[in-house]
Amino acid sequence: MKRLAFLSLIALTAAVPAAADMLPGYDRFDLQADHRARPIAASIWYPAANATYPAPVGDGPIFEPGFAFIGPAVAAGKHPLVILSHGSGGNADALAWLSSGLVAQGAIVLAVNHPGSTSGDSSPRRSVDLSARATDLSAALDMILTDPAFVPFIDQKHIGVVGFSLGGATALGLAGVRFEGAKQDENCTTGPEAADCAFFHLGGVQFSDHPGFDKNARDARITKAVVIDPGFGRAADPASFKDAIPGITLINLGQEDRLNAADVGPNGNQLASHLPDTTYVEIAPANHFTFLGTCKEGAAQMLEDYGDDPICTDPKGTNRAAVHIELINTIASGLGL
Repeated sequence: MKRLAFLSLIALTAAVPAAADMLPGYDRFDLQADHRARPIAASIWYPAANATYPAPVGDGPIFEPGFAFIGPAVAAGKHPLVILSHGSGGNADALAWLSSGLVAQGAIVLAVNHPGSTSGDSSPRRSVDLSARATDLSAALDMILTDPAFVPFIDQKHIGVVGFSLGGATALGLAGVRFEGAKQDENCTTGPEAADCAFFHLGGVQFSDHPGFDKNARDARITKAVVIDPGFGRAADPASFKDAIPGITLINLGQEDRLNAADVGPNGNQLASHLPDTTYVEIAPANHFTFLGTCKEGAAQMLEDYGDDPICTDPKGTNRAAVHIELINTIASGLGL
């Protein structure tokens, strides 16, 4: 059995891209947090000091995996730390393309699977608890800043947050933006976001009934924020804008194909012009789903057969891999990497 395992490792190593010595390190944690009944699945990507063995991360029926060395030592030096929040129904490993790309820019990336709004565990009622999602990431930050394997290599003056979609709202909360449940109830009834509230309507959600939606989630340790197609922008409380960290980078995907509810530009909720000293970037051609991983052959048809969202279908002329490269560079710039 040992010989078989050794031969399997050789075969796997041969399947990894030629620049295997440049692969990031990767590891997982069971995060204990007081606000959750069960451990939170957390993971970390980081510059590796050495090779261990390569393995696919985030492999599944839809998305191509990333590759990483499992559990190597951390490369010497002080590295910026990025905490990452996935979107509704997503998960941390499915964003391997982004995490590994930011590691290539010198960062350590820490992420969690948010209970109640992650793959296989996504509830309309629990998804609106933005405070719990933000606290997931604050708890992960508490953990990693006391872990002797990682804390010596973290630049604690350079901690940023990145979030996409529902994770974008989570990131805004950590950066100091608060939200109004009553306003979101109104948006889901009569506003341009009404069509995008179908998932929450399925759970009979009244946002104003959920104090976790309105709660202040600011984490003072975070100094940079990059937000991609954030949810709930029209429910952001203007009174909180002055308290938000300056210099947030806001990214919208697509132009004609842009998700209306996530439009932070001049034709949308104008969040980019209301927050202090923002950088606003549009990337097109693309749509909201272009942010997700590279899809496997046949995945788009599989989704269509199951009547699922067309998360593998991009607008005409879109090169998803090229958009990912542009996103990595834009996010890295917004984080000061």
